Amino acid sequence: MRTAFEELYDNYHKDLFQFLIYMVKDKQQAEDLVQEVYIKVLHSYDTFKGESSPKTWLFSVARHVAIDFFRKQKRKRVLDFFDWGEKGHLISDDNNLPEEIAILNDEMKLVYTCLDKCSIDQKSVIILRYIQSFTIQETADTLGFSVSKVKTTQHRGMKALKSLVEDATRKEDVGYES
Repeated sequence: MRTAFEELYDNYHKDLFQFLIYMVKDKQQAEDLVQEVYIKVLHSYDTFKGESSPKTWLFSVARHVAIDFFRKQKRKRVLDFFDWGEKGHLISDDNNLPEEIAILNDEMKLVYTCLDKCSIDQKSVIILRYIQSFTIQETADTLGFSVSKVKTTQHRGMKALKSLVEDATRKEDVGYES
């Protein structure tokens, strides 16, 4: 008989690992944080009340572990990839490792740099919604936000990120003309 922990691991390990890589942009650190998440889950599973799905609970634990890491490191790094074309949504990673995708082009680096200027709430919402494909309700449950706060944070985060990317692009264009 499979344990609840084994089911969590089998069902969400890859997504959890990718989420943490996007948050900290370092494969080794993400591996360490995944271990920390699983330790916290093992120690606190008996207190899990089932008020949310195991998935949202697991990602909530992961988000808190990442925030604790940021606080300890005095830096905030998150990786995200967007298609700023007509669709305006996330580019699928097609099962590549995030670090492999990051190497693809300078535009991705620009988005990463600009995303660092967004708040941790905006980064978290954008990653969960667009990278992890969480529903609005799952995102709200994971972050402890209301549905309306997720929608507002997502809208403001995407608007801020797009503006930052456009400003940086304009500055680069002016630099090339000089």
